[in-house]
Amino acid sequence: MDALTIISQEHSNMWRLATTLDQVASDMQAGAPLEHAFFDAALDYITQFVDRMHHPKEDDYLFRLLRLRSTEAADVLDALEADHAQGPENLAQLRAKLAAAAQGSLPGADLASAIKQYTDGLKRHIKTEEKHVLPLARKVLQPQDWAEIDQAFRTHSDPVFGDQAKAEFRELFHRIVSLAPDSVGLGGSTVGSLQATATPSQQPVLLKVQGLESCYGRIKALKGITLEVRRGETVALVGANGAGKTTFLRAVSGVQSISAGSIHFDGEDISKLRSDKRMRRGICQSPEGRQVFGPLSIEDNLRLGAYTQPKHQVAGDMEKIFTMFPILKEKRALPAGTLSGGQQQMLAIGRALMGRPSLLLLDEPSMGLAPLLVEEVFNVIKTLKSQGMTILLVEQNAFAALAIADRGYVLETGTVTLTGTGEDLIHNEQVRAAYLGM
Repeated sequence: MDALTIISQEHSNMWRLATTLDQVASDMQAGAPLEHAFFDAALDYITQFVDRMHHPKEDDYLFRLLRLRSTEAADVLDALEADHAQGPENLAQLRAKLAAAAQGSLPGADLASAIKQYTDGLKRHIKTEEKHVLPLARKVLQPQDWAEIDQAFRTHSDPVFGDQAKAEFRELFHRIVSLAPDSVGLGGSTVGSLQATATPSQQPVLLKVQGLESCYGRIKALKGITLEVRRGETVALVGANGAGKTTFLRAVSGVQSISAGSIHFDGEDISKLRSDKRMRRGICQSPEGRQVFGPLSIEDNLRLGAYTQPKHQVAGDMEKIFTMFPILKEKRALPAGTLSGGQQQMLAIGRALMGRPSLLLLDEPSMGLAPLLVEEVFNVIKTLKSQGMTILLVEQNAFAALAIADRGYVLETGTVTLTGTGEDLIHNEQVRAAYLGM
């Protein structure tokens, strides 16, 4: 099902473009001048790739085969194909308005409204496909169907985000990266990666834990855990309920006392350091169950995450969080308790990022979320990974965690029983039987 990965990736790219168009249009509504070259490049990209390649292949392959395999697909596919057919006409109308605005015969605010109306429709279309079409495809299409669909979509060449990106769209790409680093309104799927100066395995050790033990009364929850995390790595700690995963993260962040062993962070022994001082050194945690401050506004929750940071950088850091999570910006003044579970998880991660972490601890970020939201949360983690963030991820969803991890540790009743690369652990028969249901 390579095609589904490609389609979702392309949806993410389109969502980022729509987010960028929205922001530039909003600037116009606030009085900014018309950026004719930017809008012209964006419309060219939609014409060349979305309307002439992405949508026709969905119609000719994915949608056609879905109609053959499922009677329940007809209504939603009819609407989506109508959108595809109307797409070139909608773009032609936008181009006419862009030309009129450039000539001064159409107010910039009117053009901005038309652009926002177009991007609203594009986002609704993407959501419909992600919520209804792709899950149905996974359910009903047969191997021979996927072989045909995969063959069609593997020949795609995205002129902005693809490996063979065209020079004419270079400025558009950089504008999207600047204004929508990885939009998570739908999902934060990684689009490319930021190349580090060295691979994670070549980077120095950031966190080194040796022989760590911790107890709850007379019950020993951690029994001599030893692990390390290098700069830029994503390391997953997986295991069943009660294995000690959360206790381990609490011990690293300093809110759980240890009875033996040591914790070194960036070369310093922090075993006896208070939790607040560990946070000031760059260890920030998004806790299990999100634990946002429900009565406080979203903005105030984020400010609390930056409590230890210089005040002059808080506003800029908050805007970066809002760029990554546009829904939080829309609801910034509302109490955090009014958010959905997935949105609260975004807020919890954003709050941790406000502390400018050198090491981000994520504790069960997918817990209690619907499958679609689980996918969104893991897309967020992929985005952070692509930006070079060092992440220690604790997660019951072993397959999803190991799939994005550079390395993993399997924890059972307070003891590390297996370690290896994420890929190796996914294919380990013991892990597959115990945690992946295979």
